[in-house]
Amino acid sequence: MGMLKRAAVAIRGTVRYKLLVLVLFPILLVMPVTLMLAAYWGSEFSHNQLKIKVNTDLSVAQDHFKRIQQDYLSQLERQAESHDFQVALEVRNGASVRHQLRDLKRKAGFSYLNLNDPQGRWIFEKEGAARMSPLYLQVVKGKPAAGVEIFTEADLAAVSGELPAMARLTLVETPRSRPIKELVESRGMMIRVLYPVKDSRGNVVASLDGGVLLNGNFDFVDAIRDLVYGPGSLPEGSIGTVTLFLDDVRISTNVPLNPGERALGTRVSEEVRQRVLDGGRSWVDRSFVVNDWYISSYEPIIDVNGDRVGMLYAGFLESPFREALWHAFGMLLLMFILLMLLSAFVAVRGANSIFRPLEAMSAVVSATRDGHSRRIGPVSSRDEIGQLAREFDLMLGLLEKRSQEIRDWADQMEEKVEQRAGELQRKNTDLLRAIEVLRQTRRQLVISEKLAALGELTAGVAHEINNPTAVILGNLDIMTDELGAAAEPVHGEIDLIIQQIYRIRDIINNLLDYARPGEFAGFVGEVDVNGLVEETLKLVKHLQRETDFEIETHLEAQQHIQISREELQQVVVNLIVNGIHACGNNRGVIRISTRNWHQKGVVITVEDNGSGIDKEELSRIFNPFYSTKGQGEGTGLGLSVSYGLIRRYGGSITVRSEVGQGSCFFVWLLREPVMVRDEETITEQLHAIAQEEREIIG
Repeated sequence: MGMLKRAAVAIRGTVRYKLLVLVLFPILLVMPVTLMLAAYWGSEFSHNQLKIKVNTDLSVAQDHFKRIQQDYLSQLERQAESHDFQVALEVRNGASVRHQLRDLKRKAGFSYLNLNDPQGRWIFEKEGAARMSPLYLQVVKGKPAAGVEIFTEADLAAVSGELPAMARLTLVETPRSRPIKELVESRGMMIRVLYPVKDSRGNVVASLDGGVLLNGNFDFVDAIRDLVYGPGSLPEGSIGTVTLFLDDVRISTNVPLNPGERALGTRVSEEVRQRVLDGGRSWVDRSFVVNDWYISSYEPIIDVNGDRVGMLYAGFLESPFREALWHAFGMLLLMFILLMLLSAFVAVRGANSIFRPLEAMSAVVSATRDGHSRRIGPVSSRDEIGQLAREFDLMLGLLEKRSQEIRDWADQMEEKVEQRAGELQRKNTDLLRAIEVLRQTRRQLVISEKLAALGELTAGVAHEINNPTAVILGNLDIMTDELGAAAEPVHGEIDLIIQQIYRIRDIINNLLDYARPGEFAGFVGEVDVNGLVEETLKLVKHLQRETDFEIETHLEAQQHIQISREELQQVVVNLIVNGIHACGNNRGVIRISTRNWHQKGVVITVEDNGSGIDKEELSRIFNPFYSTKGQGEGTGLGLSVSYGLIRRYGGSITVRSEVGQGSCFFVWLLREPVMVRDEETITEQLHAIAQEEREIIG
């Protein structure tokens, strides 16, 4: 701690050390951070590239796996369609048929090959029957079929007595695998292909049924390995491997268990099993394979019944890539240390040429402060610091000359001050008058600024409200996806919340529209007025808990109209809320009806049994900021906003009212709107305000 304090004091007290710190600190800070970021990004990039490669390798292996199935099916097709086979089958020459099938089985590498009649019984062989599966049901209908099937030990024995022993595997205890009690895997994974044999009339008279046992089939995995991981595809020391799993057991693989020994009977790690076999998803990442870490990709194998019965794996040893990456990082670190030392050496040597003129100037300043006359003298440096030292020397001479001139001017200053005092008194009088004028002007500016600030605040609040509504909407989508079928009981409520979030957004857009009317406009679409009224009633239903009223509806409109759905809903809500307020403490009845307006459009009627509106007030209710409610209740904008929204689409709002009898508002909506500019609507309102002002003045 003491050493750090001494270093801090030295840095604060000496320009030399400050400059060195300023030069070296970025190097010591930026370069290590850059090195760490480079190491991190390099590691991430390399890992991602390896994942992309192994995923591509798995895709090639999958394609080869499917192509092998089609190749075996093509072998059966050529045999079934051959002339010799057709003739031998037609004349029932069993010896010829058996000979041809044995020859095909040997050449193509089938584990078994049988000829079945349409009922599944073997033809020209001892008693036996084909194994029933979706593939066999397909070939009976005349369609060739190929796929993967899992044969039990009994199924294997039924088609060939040699297969159970070939399929049998002793399980090997494997690190990181799921614990099991079984010690032997006796099932077999079979590529099964079937091809229909038809007579001259196109009827299925028999079917060729062949299977290739994949347990211990090294030709299969080695062929894929040679295709995917050919010479030059991997760095020296890495090995590419391909494995076929039955459930989580390696039944065919070229992953080494020991030198010269394949890891047959070993099992996949628990984390891979959970993701691929249990979850049905692919695995593309590093994983522990038998006894080392590999960059691996796994894909589930689906049998003919649609079940996950195994996995196909492709991967390569990770350690050579990891060693190459660490070697690159070591070289980068060595380069960083060399660059840092070189930068420090250049910084120290360069700083000395800067410090000498600065130290000379500092000595002159100290001497001048003590009252001594001293100069810097000749400076050898030709850079900006040297030029500054020479200019500083000249400045000291000028400073001494100016000091004498200032003393002379001070003697003359008193006379000039007395002359200026009289002028200042006159200016003060003029200033007081100007201040009064400015005070009045400021009052007007405050009012204007408040109005401007109110508009900006409205727009700002509107944008701020949009942010939480977007968060609510996003989280609702996540909740719906996560809950899945469990969200079905509240599906209606969720949809209603989403609709209202979008309504909030549209209302906010309307606020922005009032602030900048040329930048916002409602989205026009086809609207079912009856449905919109029913949805709106859900929004005001909660008001019945606070006010005693009921709503009656008569929805008879049959036409749809073109309008912004959210803006029309805002108008209906405003009219209903106004009707509720008009009813006061009495039991209110709000009647809402819709009907066709000839062929022009639709009329919405909102009627209440409230206090009504006086005739003198009736002509001013659509003016902005005019309200018939008590002081402090409402803003006087509801009917004005509603009128402006409807007029924008060429419609209108009219009203009939009698004091004590209630009010009835008519919303006239065109089926095909005639868009009216906001300026025209505003002009109408300004004319109404001007008329009201003329009446007040008169």
